[in-house]
Amino acid sequence: MRSMPKAKTHFVCQSCGYQAPKWLGRCPGCQEWNTFVEERVVEEKVPERDPLGFETEAVPTPITEIVGEEKERLQVGVAEFDRVLGGGIVFGSVVLVGGDPGIGKSTLLLQMMSRLASNGKKILYVSGEESLQQTKMRADRLGVSSPQLFVVSETSLEKILQDIQTLRPSAVVVDSIQTIYSSELPSTPGSISQVREASSRLLYLAKHLSIPVFLVGHVTKEGFIAGPKVLEHMVDTVLYIEGEANHAFRILRAVKNRFGSTNEIGVFEMKDSGLVEVASPSEFFLSGRTQPSSGSVVTAGLEGSRPILVELQALVVSTPFGIPRRTAQGVDPNRVSLLVAVMEKRLGIRLINHDIFLNIAGGIKVDEPGVDLGVISAIASSSKDRLIDPEVVVFGEVGLGGEVRGVSQSEIRVKEATRLGFKRCLLPKQNQEKMKGIKDIELVGVTAVREAMEVLFK
Repeated sequence: MRSMPKAKTHFVCQSCGYQAPKWLGRCPGCQEWNTFVEERVVEEKVPERDPLGFETEAVPTPITEIVGEEKERLQVGVAEFDRVLGGGIVFGSVVLVGGDPGIGKSTLLLQMMSRLASNGKKILYVSGEESLQQTKMRADRLGVSSPQLFVVSETSLEKILQDIQTLRPSAVVVDSIQTIYSSELPSTPGSISQVREASSRLLYLAKHLSIPVFLVGHVTKEGFIAGPKVLEHMVDTVLYIEGEANHAFRILRAVKNRFGSTNEIGVFEMKDSGLVEVASPSEFFLSGRTQPSSGSVVTAGLEGSRPILVELQALVVSTPFGIPRRTAQGVDPNRVSLLVAVMEKRLGIRLINHDIFLNIAGGIKVDEPGVDLGVISAIASSSKDRLIDPEVVVFGEVGLGGEVRGVSQSEIRVKEATRLGFKRCLLPKQNQEKMKGIKDIELVGVTAVREAMEVLFK
């Protein structure tokens, strides 16, 4: 009588997928603490050459003999969504969408797929977390209704693959990848092995049938997509949906894109009827400006290839405590501390006994050096209690020596400021000297922060 294969157990890091024969407090692979989970494994069988039944032969071919095909992209018709993907959805691509719970991942994808379905495209939406009735309730709230939008509540990987091959849709959404499991593996849904197996087989199917697949991924408390890091390396595109619970806007950000630029963003506003694209983010984030006050300045940041004008607000107040507070929202706090040190050394502004609070109005996050001069200007304005002209835009990188350095894409920043009606722009001298043909706005180039302060507070 043939004996059954003996079951074994090993421990797998839920962050990076590192395997160990025993539990470890700290992962040797990613150095994270308390990430190991026990998983049961059985003797592996020899995998089939083509698990999905595609008869293909991979033959090494000289690159000079390969015929390149530039296929048209599948455009949704929502400019903000298509922009982030690099001009539309690439056929056969796999897109991973992450974000905090309740941020709008399912809402966004259901709306985008509905747009495709309305244009005659057959769409398959796989819900592993909601029943058909729950998905229908969400669709009714969003005004989604199309006979070309097919919905299935399923968590079995084998059944999902079968449905895709039978239906042959134009696009597939799997919500979420952590709920999908394969009966061929003994581990539970959401485990490293299950997520990796489901993703790899969906990726294989997408490439062979040329069907784009969207995978919804949960995030950890640190804000990273849960599961093995290899998952982000496997897919073609990784999108994150960002936003604050008390703000209406949502940022769709591409952190990886094999078919377009990274760090490209799309801006949406959350309403009762779902997510609505914001065609002019700068106008949206500046719409709340009222009476001018000290500590306020408009700066021109850059997100991907798009300039975004935002209002920087600073509040500097004296403190009786020995250690002053440095609080920053929307910008890197470490960068703010560095710029405060530059102000103390190069401008002689004493801030050692003052609390500093810095905020970007609207809740958006801007992480690029072009806003350095804006940060210093806002803090100086609050410290001196002097207004900055509300029709002035400020941008530029600041070095430790107090020098103002040139930034990339300065021309499109200036053009955005001109479009919104600003009359003056304070920018690095290096960028100003290269600009030609700029009208309707005065360009003031500076080489150092002291020179910039003299211009702003003369």
